[in-house]
This record gives sequence, C-alpha cells and structure tokens, in this order.
Amino acid sequence: MKEVLLALLAGLLVGIVFKFLKLPLPAPPVFSAVVGVFGVYFGGVIVEWIGKLIHH
Repeated sequence: MKEVLLALLAGLLVGIVFKFLKLPLPAPPVFSAVVGVFGVYFGGVIVEWIGKLIHH
C-alpha cells in the first residue's frame, strides 16, 4: 500500500509541476487509457497466478 501512495504522490507532484510550467501533461487525458493500463497489469498478474497453479 505504501508503494501505491508514493506513486500517487509522485504523480500529483509531476502533474502540478507540468501545469505550473504550462507543459502538456505526460499522461493520457482519457479515463479509458488509464483503465487499459490496469488491464495490462492485471493480465500479467493473472498469467503469473496461472503459472504458479500449473507448477504446483
């Protein structure tokens, strides 16, 4: 959980700095893109989980 909070804090700080410098945000502005990133992560987690089931 600590990693998640640190990542959120880092993201907030980067967003603030980019807006302050009037630069475009280095992230997709569409919520579906964020959901896609979660999908990629959870897909990897599922493959690891299945791999552990097969090897036991």
